[in-house]
Amino acid sequence: MARMTYHHGDLRHALEQAALELVAERGPQGFTMAEASRRAGVSVAAPFRHFANKDALLAALALRSYEEQRDRFAAALAGTDDPVEQLARFAAAYVRFAVEEPALFDVTFSAGLVKSDHDGLEEAGQQVLAVLRAPAEQLGGGLRLIHTIAATGHGFAAFLREGVLTDVEAAATEAAAAARTLASAR
Repeated sequence: MARMTYHHGDLRHALEQAALELVAERGPQGFTMAEASRRAGVSVAAPFRHFANKDALLAALALRSYEEQRDRFAAALAGTDDPVEQLARFAAAYVRFAVEEPALFDVTFSAGLVKSDHDGLEEAGQQVLAVLRAPAEQLGGGLRLIHTIAATGHGFAAFLREGVLTDVEAAATEAAAAARTLASAR
């Protein structure tokens, strides 16, 4: 991939974007800070002005991922007051997020970050859960139901990403149907 053009004053964003591209190409552990620096068009020492190490850079991407998930899931739930349908829409949104933002998805689930080691990361994860907590609790399922439906969405997402399934919308529809079944069983 071509070297990015760094614009003065936007170093943090340039490094995050470079790292995100590298994650998309090689996975969260498949690059170095020096490679992210070169991709961003800055010296290998430049990242350390904003990130103590590679994990700190990945944590910034994980934070972005959680914020994106929170926003997408909240938008999906906003279309209905029915808690079963809200959780079905969450499952479909989960599948779409994994396919549309594979690098952010990989950072969230494959970077091996310990949330408590990075400021704001645990809280960001809790904010994602907070979006889902009300419908799950209305159905008497709580966190266990959220995890079960998320695992269902995760499975469909993995099948898409591995080529077992090829139609994103069909997979999202199936994940939603499975979530309806799980949520209705409460």
